[in-house]
Amino acid sequence: MGFLFGLFIGIAVSIGLVVAFARYSNVRSTRRAELARTIAAFARMTVQDSRKLLPGEFYPSWVLNWLNLELEKIWPYVNEAASELIRSSVEPVLEQYTPAMIASLKFSKLTLGTVAPQFTGVSIVENESGPDGITMELEMQWDGNPKIVLDIKTLLGVALPIEVKNVGFTGVFRLIFKPLVDEFPCFGALSYSLREKKGLDFTLKVIGGELTSIPGVSDAIEETILDAIEDSITWPVRKIIPILPGDYSDLELKPVGTLDVKLVQAKDLSNKDLIGKSDPYAVVFIRPLPNKTKKTKTISNSLNPIWNEHFEFIVEDVSTQHLTVRVFDDEGVGSSQLIGAAQVPLNELEPGKVKDIWLKLVKDLVVQRDTKNRGQVQVELLYCPLGKESGFKNPFNPNYSLTILEKVLKPESEDSDATDVRSSQSPKKKDVIVRGVLSVTVVAAEDLPAVDFMGKADPFVVITLKKSESKSKTRVVPDSLNPVWNQTFDFVVEDALHDLLILEVWDHDKFGKDKIGRVIMTLTRVMLEGEFQEWYALDGAKSGKLCVHLKWTPRLKLRDAS
Repeated sequence: MGFLFGLFIGIAVSIGLVVAFARYSNVRSTRRAELARTIAAFARMTVQDSRKLLPGEFYPSWVLNWLNLELEKIWPYVNEAASELIRSSVEPVLEQYTPAMIASLKFSKLTLGTVAPQFTGVSIVENESGPDGITMELEMQWDGNPKIVLDIKTLLGVALPIEVKNVGFTGVFRLIFKPLVDEFPCFGALSYSLREKKGLDFTLKVIGGELTSIPGVSDAIEETILDAIEDSITWPVRKIIPILPGDYSDLELKPVGTLDVKLVQAKDLSNKDLIGKSDPYAVVFIRPLPNKTKKTKTISNSLNPIWNEHFEFIVEDVSTQHLTVRVFDDEGVGSSQLIGAAQVPLNELEPGKVKDIWLKLVKDLVVQRDTKNRGQVQVELLYCPLGKESGFKNPFNPNYSLTILEKVLKPESEDSDATDVRSSQSPKKKDVIVRGVLSVTVVAAEDLPAVDFMGKADPFVVITLKKSESKSKTRVVPDSLNPVWNQTFDFVVEDALHDLLILEVWDHDKFGKDKIGRVIMTLTRVMLEGEFQEWYALDGAKSGKLCVHLKWTPRLKLRDAS
């Protein structure tokens, strides 16, 4: 009896220890997860967030207090110098962006007033200027009382003195001390730029009148001012002030690469029209300036538009710049409505590699609190650094060279149509046609949705090349949700860079046909890889995927100059 009692106690104690250890491990794991979430939240905190959490006596603000106190002392002198600097740098840009209805636009008076800006944050940006420079960023807020008057003359000869009032600004200025030298003040030049424009508000008023009495002028002038600020001082644009004699041309803004963008399509866009569907078009840019912004054609009455348009942009700072895509609903004579926007940081792109991605559209790129589904856009991106073109490997012919996207789309052999391609000067992209034979093998489909009353389907696939409008279709597989075709079709493609392959799965019926879903793809990947097989999810279907094998036999020629 004692033995059984001892055995029972031993087993109970053992089970208790195991349960206690498991519970302790679970609690420890939960605490670690909570700690990790807390640390991650602190890592995302901004200066404003920290000020909300920390009382003033605990916030390390002595540096900012010192900076603000010294700036307030020297502000009268800074005002005079900065006013003249702004006039000389911004005025030429204002003239450049002057609206068509205005003959001239100049400053007649410009002072920054008596209220100095307040610095709200300061930081040193490591690894930005290299070992021979220092980069500092100053976050500032300014609700000043400047006296800014624009002297505007219309094409009709009417003079309009317009005052810029109620200026409010928050942003981050970047200062670059470079190069570092062994002569006082220890740096050769100072570069400054508006790194981030968080907020800029102002009002326009005609002295002695109302600007609203002249339709369109107020919006045009406001847009001109914003464009001038963007083009004259906003990063990556920078102004260079030599401190010591020397050549500082290497500090000037220069292109570092090119970005090829193919805007393929969008899907599931939110509808902005009460009757019918939206008429979407897209605007694409790296820097939001009129001459650096690209626009697609408008697709009427569609929430799943296909653009397949190609654009090329100059990249000036791959570490900080973004590609922005904005999708609008074209309202004709009225102002377009924003459907959604998306951004891609350029530092996420691998040089020389095409990246095919779907971007989710949001209402606001800064404050992303919108949970509404606004749709997605598909883009193909290729970043090419300047001076490194020869380093890109080509699966087709590593000894042949074109420009940008064509660098990775080289032919394996050349015919008589391509004899002029090996010239000393590479042809322009618009003059190049990548042609060849595309072999499409429709292998199989899986998990198709049932569309018949008997819970089956009679699927077949229609293959279409959008630009050439060439079509083929597979045989019908009766009573199957997992059909196997293994049928191959060859297409002669005359302009592969600008064509699309569309595969639509249909259900055959005696009285017609029902669309199940579709797959849309560019030919970029098959041109790069030569041959591949992939499963693709069906767009527009509740379920299902399609297996496709593609093979590309390239030929290259130039467009007829005529």
